[in-house]
Amino acid sequence: MNDRRNDFSNLDGAGRAAAATVRRPRAVVYLAMAVAVVLAWLVLMSMAVRGIDLRSPGASAPGDALLRQLPELPWPAWLDTLVSLCLSPQPLGGSIWARWAVLAAMWLLMSVAMMLPSAAPMIRTYCEIADTAHAKGEAVVHPLVLVAGYLTVWFAVSAAFAILTIGVQQLASTPDALAPLSGVAAAGALALAGLYQFSALKAACLMKCRNPFSTLFARWSTRPARVYRLGVEQGIWCLGCCWALMLVMFAVGIMNVFWMAVIGVFTLFEKQMAGSLPSRVAGAILLVWAGALLLSAV
Repeated sequence: MNDRRNDFSNLDGAGRAAAATVRRPRAVVYLAMAVAVVLAWLVLMSMAVRGIDLRSPGASAPGDALLRQLPELPWPAWLDTLVSLCLSPQPLGGSIWARWAVLAAMWLLMSVAMMLPSAAPMIRTYCEIADTAHAKGEAVVHPLVLVAGYLTVWFAVSAAFAILTIGVQQLASTPDALAPLSGVAAAGALALAGLYQFSALKAACLMKCRNPFSTLFARWSTRPARVYRLGVEQGIWCLGCCWALMLVMFAVGIMNVFWMAVIGVFTLFEKQMAGSLPSRVAGAILLVWAGALLLSAV
């Protein structure tokens, strides 16, 4: 007897394509992730290219020479306004909430660019379990629901970092988002990030990020709300693993795409490797860097 569950011959071409796409959620998720990451990097790099002209005279940062060689991509005028708002301490129309919203959007772009690729093992694991369940004829919640839960955490983090950015810019002598913190403040941020790399909490969160199968399999559900909550929980583990590294951006300049790339690649590498060596090496480098900055500031 033929199984008619997957027979979509009565649909038109577009309907059959849509049905086939739904039956292969892994491809949809990977494509959506790739598009989101690429778009985030393109926007951030375009913002950084335009931001060079808005930076304080004489100020420079790693990667500036490469950025100056890149063409300015065409985009709407309102995005130029967004760049200037990200770099300037003055709120839009005198509203601090408007400035907070702009900075939160900037941090969300940075989070997607740096952290979403490192979530690939978790998403791939869910897709593998979902494929197995689908082959058995079981109901499956689309993996994008899991991704939405994961990104919800980073949206909340972006909102918090936007508040921190406003506070730092109000206190800093150079309230430029591309300008790094100076002296003792930058050393403090680097030292905190470095020390956290050696902590038990960091190790526990990293273990959860490296081995998502046990959690996803044990907590498997066919209810979208529970899968969304599972994505939130996985996002919290990722936050526990990476939040301190995000502080490095305050020490090097928040929109410094060179260090965004370094942190993003390291985070991806750290979650793929076994053992604590990558974390400890990074922690040692950050502590030495913090010490050098502190010595130069006194």
